[in-house]
Amino acid sequence: MLQKFDPDLIGQGAAPKRSVFAYVRELFRLRVDKSTSRVGFTALCFATLFSVIGGRLVFLAMTSDTSSEVRRAASLEISAARPDIIDRNGNILATDVKMVSVFAEPRNIIDKDEAVELLTAVLPDLDATDLRNKLGTKKGFVWVKREITPRQQAEVHRLGIPGVGFLPENKRIYPNAEAAAHVLGFANVDNVGIAGIEKYIDNQGLQDLNGAGFAISAADLKPVQLSIDLRVQHALRDELSKGMAKFKAKATAGAIMDVNTGEIIALVSLPDFDPNNPVDALEADRINRINVGVFEMGSTFKALTTAMALDSGKFNINSTLDARSGLRYGKFTIGDYHATHRVLTVPEVFIHSSNIGTARMALGIGVEGHKAFLRKMGQLTRLKTELPENAEPIVPPRWGELNTMTIAFGHGLAVAPLQALMAVGALVNGGVMINPTFLKRDEATARQNALQVLKPETSEALRYVMRLNASNPAGSASAAAIAGFFVGGKTGTAEKVINGRYSKNKNFTTFTAILPADKPKYVFLTIMDEPQAVEGTYGFSTAGWNAGPVTGNIIERVAPMLGVPPRFEPPAQPFPLMSRLGAWGTK
Repeated sequence: MLQKFDPDLIGQGAAPKRSVFAYVRELFRLRVDKSTSRVGFTALCFATLFSVIGGRLVFLAMTSDTSSEVRRAASLEISAARPDIIDRNGNILATDVKMVSVFAEPRNIIDKDEAVELLTAVLPDLDATDLRNKLGTKKGFVWVKREITPRQQAEVHRLGIPGVGFLPENKRIYPNAEAAAHVLGFANVDNVGIAGIEKYIDNQGLQDLNGAGFAISAADLKPVQLSIDLRVQHALRDELSKGMAKFKAKATAGAIMDVNTGEIIALVSLPDFDPNNPVDALEADRINRINVGVFEMGSTFKALTTAMALDSGKFNINSTLDARSGLRYGKFTIGDYHATHRVLTVPEVFIHSSNIGTARMALGIGVEGHKAFLRKMGQLTRLKTELPENAEPIVPPRWGELNTMTIAFGHGLAVAPLQALMAVGALVNGGVMINPTFLKRDEATARQNALQVLKPETSEALRYVMRLNASNPAGSASAAAIAGFFVGGKTGTAEKVINGRYSKNKNFTTFTAILPADKPKYVFLTIMDEPQAVEGTYGFSTAGWNAGPVTGNIIERVAPMLGVPPRFEPPAQPFPLMSRLGAWGTK
């Protein structure tokens, strides 16, 4: 094959091997036949350069501590979602809304002083010194401000500070403000439950999932349905607030419970707080007095003593007790507030609220029998509900006959009011002890683990004497005997213990009511802390003058909401056994 003659090859046996540099120089000589090669080489160089830069950026994105910390923060935000909390009718009590928070990457902020100046100008509530300290660290991620408004976000964005960005967060809100605050509790800025049902939700495993790194959205979580009725809750709070103002009480609280399911329909403790601004909850006077406070419940405890006596078989509804004079024990004498100075039947002991007669019943049972009964009724141990905040009762360390005598009428044993409410529910629902719940449930579920603690006959007797106490003019519950609702109830007044001694001018008053008394569906509890004698109470500050009428107002307002319409014709045979036995007051 003929080759093209090349003069440069004359005298050479073979072409010399050229270096890369010589090849490149040859390539870029201004020759037309080299144009295509030059373009291809240039393209290759640029492609290589951009590949190196792109690869480096990807590497930095995947290995940067800053990016990973931001991603971890975002992951924590996603997992902090919480389920909605709704009332028994489906109304929202607590929910999440999306908010935006500002974060910074201190390593990427060039002029930290300028960043502090600009950020504090836009977010004036920031502490400049604290922010400067945060930005002065070598951390890859710090929060600048949590939960900012859209306007603030736009202003920060316009600053254009490198190393400052935004992350979406879930913020817990409570659209009904103070309504059911002590039941709901609240969640902190990290959306972690701190108290109430919010903490209960976390204790059921939500925080365990978050800690394990599972990304959970609110849509993945089934709403938590409470037993609370928001309508009744509002009405209860309003009536308690009015009563607190009228009787100039230091505090007040109330609860309504379904006696057949144990559901708490409403619970209020005043003063309360707005869970949207939970800092107020830290004030000492804003505790949940129904669950967390422990108090001597006064004469409302006489219902328990009466039930104990009748259920034991040692007493019956027609038994008589001597209340002609005070009951002496050593140097102590027990007397009656409204002394009758005569022998009383069991119903009379109840409606006259005789300390003497009640103490004699307890003595008839004995110290050990009395303790065993109260333990069975859940009064000597800490009550457990969904709320983490439940107080331990204060039980006398050495319990003798004198303790039994005073505890019989509500002095010397301090319990959480919800414990007492639970016990009264068992007294009137046929004798079944059902643990209270703040979650919606039906009667069949409630009775699965319930205990029969009283005979049904004893339960009818308690319903009878509580109704008698409201219908008889001598009874202390007449202030709550709202026409058409067949109410029964019992008052209680206890002197407060101040510096280890009973105060003669500071009372703690209680009222327990059942509705309707012939076949109770609901039990009501109202407590008032240090109510005062006001115009119309004739100098008295006992329960019949304050807690009683407040409860009556509550019943009149909420009974229709609870599905208990008024009936102006009394039931024909409300207490058939009591009628057959000829109990005092049936004729």
